[in-house]
Amino acid sequence: MHPYIPHTDADRDEMLEVIGAKSIEELFAAIPPELRIQGDLEVPEGLDEHRLLAHVFGLSRKNKSLLTDLVCFLGAGIYDRYIPATIGAILSRGEFLTAYTPYQPELSQGYLQTIYEFQTMVAELYGMEVANASMYDGSTAMAEAAILAHGVTGRDRVLIAESVHPHYREVMRTYGWSAGLEIVEAPIDMRRGRIDIGALSSTDSNPACIVVQSPNFFGGIEDLAELGAIAKDAGALFIVVADPISCALLPPPAEFGADIVVGEGQPLGIAMGFGGPALGLFACKAEHVRRIPGRIVGRTEDHDGNPGFVMTLRTREQDIRREKATSNICTNQALMALAATVYMSALGKNGMRKVAESTVRNTQYAIERLCRAGGKLRFETKVFGEFVLELPKDATEVQEALLDKGILAGLPLGPIKPELSNCLLVAVTETRTRREIDQYADRLAEALA
Repeated sequence: MHPYIPHTDADRDEMLEVIGAKSIEELFAAIPPELRIQGDLEVPEGLDEHRLLAHVFGLSRKNKSLLTDLVCFLGAGIYDRYIPATIGAILSRGEFLTAYTPYQPELSQGYLQTIYEFQTMVAELYGMEVANASMYDGSTAMAEAAILAHGVTGRDRVLIAESVHPHYREVMRTYGWSAGLEIVEAPIDMRRGRIDIGALSSTDSNPACIVVQSPNFFGGIEDLAELGAIAKDAGALFIVVADPISCALLPPPAEFGADIVVGEGQPLGIAMGFGGPALGLFACKAEHVRRIPGRIVGRTEDHDGNPGFVMTLRTREQDIRREKATSNICTNQALMALAATVYMSALGKNGMRKVAESTVRNTQYAIERLCRAGGKLRFETKVFGEFVLELPKDATEVQEALLDKGILAGLPLGPIKPELSNCLLVAVTETRTRREIDQYADRLAEALA
């Protein structure tokens, strides 16, 4: 018997007899032979614990560390931000540490309170009336928002700006396909790197919602006031994808008439971790609370006046009749919502504003230095934390040259939009120092020489 596979040959023979098969080959006869592996799997022999650890450490050394090997100017949806040590200390406690989403009615009061605090802070950050207990990530939160708009308006068309993150738009197309929604993309103004409001205003597509991102994929701050007015005139819901850190400094989307605000919560104290895990933020007006995906925890009092927390609303297919469900959000690593809760609590309103202000200062300094080094701003617009740098050379070649010098220079945009093949999407957070930005500029000047 193999140490990791508990079934003996006798066990397998007994199971085959029960199901009426003479052999494993007969059991899998429905699978064409050409699709099945013949012979043994090509995997190495097992290792003892000591050798296995050495092997795994050897594999890990193939990666570049952002602490010791690279200085990160790469963002595009996931950002290298400061993570207070208190987050790891609290998340590692036995009361909280799980990859599963605790959601049963008998859930502990402590965990229920953390969810309630998370909802409260997300709603305040976005200036909205209601927030749910978190989603998978920012892209699925956005798609669920569009489905909510479809349910409210009875319309089947989603109008989404081309300046929204391309991965988010891909997720929207997948959700739209399954929900029977038509996805229409509104073009961007290639001079400003923002949604083309003129083209948007002339559309007569009768949409269920207008979806924009601000700061958008290129870092540009959209004119939410004008976009909100267009959505209202069209009788559509106005959905905004918003970076939570930017909302500590910029007016929240609610001030511009947003009906639903969603976003990616990774910048709120969650490590980059090869792109995950992520955290979806979802907030909306109170009038849509019965259609909100996921769940909501509420605060109440017992008969003695003591405060308590209860699972208040759950419109998931697990909890109500399937045809009445608004979402199939299931286990979504609510531990990440706890991380965001600890982050926002630890920094507070003033701390988060300082993070946002440092981001703006560092970004403006980086723009100045990198433009002096030979690049130039591709778009004429105000930005937050990210900008498109146009280069006199192919951006991928420059990125690879700087990677050899310890600089993760940004995202080459050619694979996403061919006319931007000489452009890098550069992210600058509060963690970047002037010395690191100066080094980036110096190495860039050498690469362009």
